[in-house]
Amino acid sequence: MVGKREGGGEGRAGTRASPRRRPTIQDLARAADISPSTASRALSGNGYVSAEVRARVLAAAEEIGYVPDSIARSLRSRTSRAVGVLISDIRNPFYANLAAGIEERLRSAGYHVIVVNNDGEADAEVEGARTFLAVRVSAAIVTPVSDRAVRMLMSDGVPVVQADRLVDGLSSDAVLVDNVQGAQEITSHLVDLGHRTIALLIDETDWTSGAGRLAGYRAALRAAGIPMDPALVVPTRFQPDAAREAVDALLDRRPDVTALFAANNLLAEGAFQALRLRGLRVPEDLSLVAFDDLPWMSMVSPGITTVDQHTAELGRTCAQLVVDRIAGSESGEATVRYIEPSIVIRSSTAAPREPSVPVARAASTQVGPVTS
Repeated sequence: MVGKREGGGEGRAGTRASPRRRPTIQDLARAADISPSTASRALSGNGYVSAEVRARVLAAAEEIGYVPDSIARSLRSRTSRAVGVLISDIRNPFYANLAAGIEERLRSAGYHVIVVNNDGEADAEVEGARTFLAVRVSAAIVTPVSDRAVRMLMSDGVPVVQADRLVDGLSSDAVLVDNVQGAQEITSHLVDLGHRTIALLIDETDWTSGAGRLAGYRAALRAAGIPMDPALVVPTRFQPDAAREAVDALLDRRPDVTALFAANNLLAEGAFQALRLRGLRVPEDLSLVAFDDLPWMSMVSPGITTVDQHTAELGRTCAQLVVDRIAGSESGEATVRYIEPSIVIRSSTAAPREPSVPVARAASTQVGPVTS
C-alpha cells in the first residue's frame, strides 16, 4: 500500500517542484561584484587576479553553488583538465592500485580523472575511447586489449600512454614493468634452491606482459642449463577457479613438479587454494612463487615469495608522462619507460622435497580461505 504524502509547498497534488536553475558565470560575477571575465580568470588560474579577488570569487561560488561547466569550456578550447584512464579489470587489485597511482599524481597536477573499466574486452575498450573523445580529454592512459582504442584516440590527436602492456606497431608513450627481468629473477631463485622441475602457470602470452614473463622463465632455465619442458608451461584463464583446476590437472599428470610459478596475482590465488585442497605443505612439498605482490600474500601462512611490480609507482610514472607531454616538456618521439621490479622473499620457497615423496591428492574437498 502506498501511503499518502504529507506536506505543502508542492502546489497541485502529484506535481514536482522544478529543479533549481544552475548558477552561471554571470551570477557568480554579480555575487562577487566583479566582471565575468575576472571571475573566469579567478577560477581557471589563467591570467592575473589578486589573491583577495580570487578568495572572494571562491567564497561566492561556494555560497551560490556555482560549478564550472567544464564540458562547455572544453568545447570552446578543444581541451579539458580531464585525463581518461582505460583499465582492464577494476576488481583486480593490480588495476585498482594502478588507477590509484595515476589519480594521485594527476590530481596533484590539477587534472581530473575519468576511469573506464572494459573487463578486458576490445569492444568495451573502444566504447571507452569514444567516451573520452566525446568529453575531449587532454590525454589518455590505456592498458590496451587491442590496438583499436589506442589508434582511435591517437588519430584524433589525443596523447596516449600505454600502461603495463604495449601494442606492437603503435608509436605512443608507454610505461612498462620489466617483465622479463622479474620472471627471470624469481625463476632463478627457485633454481638456486635446487629446483629443476618448475612449472609456469600463465593465462596469456599474446600481450607483452605475459610474453615477457614466459621469456624470463625460459631465460632462467636456459642460463642454468635446464632443458625447457613445454609440458610444464600450463595455460589457463585469468580466473582463480580456472587456475585451481589447471594446477590440479598438472599435479595429477606431473607429480615430479617441485615448484610452481604463478604468472599473476589471480593465478597465484587459485594455485594457493589448489595446493591447500590437495593437503600439500608449502614449501615442504612444493614451492610457490607469484608475479605481483598483494597484501594477502604477506598475510597467509606461509607468506608467498613474489615479484613486486611497484604498481602505484607504475601509475604515477604514467601520469607524470601525461603531464609532461601536455605541458610540452616531453617532446619529440614516443618514449618507453620501464619500472624495475624487485623480488620479495617470503616463506613459500625452500629446497625441493626428496624425490621419493609424491605429490598426492588429499581427501579434503573444502577450499580454505585465502588468508589465515
